[in-house]
Amino acid sequence: MQNIPSVDLRDFLSDDPKRKQKFVNEIGSAFENIGFVALKGHFLDDQLVDELYSEIRKFFALPIETKHNYEIPGIGGQRGYVSFGKEHAKGRKEGDLKEFWHFGQYVDKESRWASEYPDNVEVKELPRFNEVGKDAYQMLEKTGVYVLRALALHLGLDEFYFDEYAKEGNSILRPIHYPPITSEPENAIRAAAHGDINLITLLMGAQGKGLQVQNHDGEWIDAIAADDELVINVGDMLSRHTNNKLKSTIHQVVNPPRELWGTSRFSVPFFMHPVSDMRLDCLENCIDDENPKKYEDISAGEFLHERLVELGLIKK
Repeated sequence: MQNIPSVDLRDFLSDDPKRKQKFVNEIGSAFENIGFVALKGHFLDDQLVDELYSEIRKFFALPIETKHNYEIPGIGGQRGYVSFGKEHAKGRKEGDLKEFWHFGQYVDKESRWASEYPDNVEVKELPRFNEVGKDAYQMLEKTGVYVLRALALHLGLDEFYFDEYAKEGNSILRPIHYPPITSEPENAIRAAAHGDINLITLLMGAQGKGLQVQNHDGEWIDAIAADDELVINVGDMLSRHTNNKLKSTIHQVVNPPRELWGTSRFSVPFFMHPVSDMRLDCLENCIDDENPKKYEDISAGEFLHERLVELGLIKK
């Protein structure tokens, strides 16, 4: 396979059972094979996308001293600003060539998760930044819920199996700025080869070359979406929960050709996490003689903590 399959969420949302099943089959097959799809028919409209990118560009253009005011110590980078080179891929020492921002879950004060989730950080200089970020977060989350419903059906589960875990889940919206490259990087690339931690990732901004996915033969293929598409991939939590039936595929963001070093790249992944007490134990119907249980039992919260330590975002 030399490209990632394209699916249309409107098939799943239609009243036609055949179209709905077509979507379930297509996304299920893609996630069992390459682990990535390009998705049309999501809930982000063009106006929201344009406004989000406008606000993101304004934020990353602020003076570095201003941005550092929004780097919050002691929370493992879960909210606010994370500066250039702080994060590295699992097993690497070189920091990735990027800076980013984190929007987190929006819960009422009465929620059982209110004390667990840090507050979102308000950017005083940009009054629309936080409003637009919240709107995008909630539309991506809504899209993700329907994708998980399709995957539940593919796995032979109740359609709404994931709903209780996704509701008020520990999801993160991460606008990323890959700044212009000013000198030959020694070993670092924009984002080193890695798998995502979470259930699924919904990515805005894969319209240009840069994102690459590793196929079964170990070859790197470009994952390029059309203007109206999100790229969606399986994360390690979902792969683990399905005993690797659904594949969490290694991917990377490579440096551009030298003639494009002077340009910035922006992308906006939404990392869809469940609530921390979701069990990621391998599903019984994903275990058989040919596919024995591959992973120890663990909760989503425990797994997330392990991985954040490996990524250098929190200390042991």
